[in-house]
Amino acid sequence: MKIYFAGSIRGGRDDAALYAEIIKLLANYGEVLTEHIGLKDLSSLGEERTPQDIYERDMDWLLGADVLVAEVTTTSLGVGYEIGEAVAVGKRIMCLYREQEGKKLSAMIDGNPELKVVRYEEVKELKNVFDSFFNK
Repeated sequence: MKIYFAGSIRGGRDDAALYAEIIKLLANYGEVLTEHIGLKDLSSLGEERTPQDIYERDMDWLLGADVLVAEVTTTSLGVGYEIGEAVAVGKRIMCLYREQEGKKLSAMIDGNPELKVVRYEEVKELKNVFDSFFNK
């Protein structure tokens, strides 16, 4: 199983440690193609590659993945784009969201019946969710 994990980079890196925890948990279900998303030294400036290199590499990974798991709490244009592309090619998609006072999940994510949206508070809650999702 190839898993594409999406999380905010240029939209903000406040959740990098959380991403690392989620990636570690996802590794129990398959190969996480985007482990770098959880690296603490990856800043909001991104990688030292050209935008075209990043786009081509990430699209290859996304199209080659069996599923997309996206942490969508921190707003990110890139993550939204990846979700849209995954929907267009018929990928199984799970979006993870932590409720925050004064904020709402995008209606384009929350209202899309093709996406499995999971609201959670702590990563430990995701084990059972992932067990169900990946063992279908």
